Amino acid sequence: MQFSRVINGIAVCATYSDEEINSVFIPLLKNLADIQVQKKKRIIAMLAAPPGAGKSTLASFLEHISPDVISDHKVQAVGMDGFHRRQEYLLSHTVMVDGNDICMVDIKGAPVTFDLDALKHKIREAITEEKCGWPAYDRLLHNPVDDAVTIDGDIIILEGNYLLLDEEGWNGLSDMADYTISVTADPKMLKERLLARKISSGATAEEAGKFVSFSDMANVKLCLERTKPADLQLQVSKESGFTVVHDR
Repeated sequence: MQFSRVINGIAVCATYSDEEINSVFIPLLKNLADIQVQKKKRIIAMLAAPPGAGKSTLASFLEHISPDVISDHKVQAVGMDGFHRRQEYLLSHTVMVDGNDICMVDIKGAPVTFDLDALKHKIREAITEEKCGWPAYDRLLHNPVDDAVTIDGDIIILEGNYLLLDEEGWNGLSDMADYTISVTADPKMLKERLLARKISSGATAEEAGKFVSFSDMANVKLCLERTKPADLQLQVSKESGFTVVHDR
């Protein structure tokens, strides 16, 4: 099935096989619906994956097919990218990386460049409030847009790189989730995707190569090595798409 959507300000197009849909996505949605019925409240499913793994598109696709799979439940896909610190902040602040004082914009996408406290606050609000606003990130504006989404659904699929990161400050996020999903992938494939994505957002090939090699791939390594075990672990590849590695 072909799927097209504007995500984070960029038009994306993905193709998912019948095998992926029938063996991975439909069972996942039905499981989330069962959890929601059991808990009798809005549930949060956290989907964590390295940069370039297609997590934003996957979360949006799950929302797209959900009316045909679990019609009694409203599924909403949101991301943690809306909690990027603003571009003007990143341009005016520095951070130490391997003993060097680096401008934060040069490592945009690293954990330190997100407003973790704001993310935690908004997740709590989504859990407790009947409705709440949620920010989205626009890759063309290079900034978050406040209250771009109104959360009022039964099942919230929250996607992001570091939702299951096993590091101080981040490692408590998963305690706020009702269900967790992680995605692994080959770093070489992720690098190819990240280069294409950076160029599509306006960077030259040279600029994209420099940023991806210095910043994005460091975040890929961090996610692949420091993501906590999830309830459902998926793998994505060029050949097979999304497949289940572990389901507990």
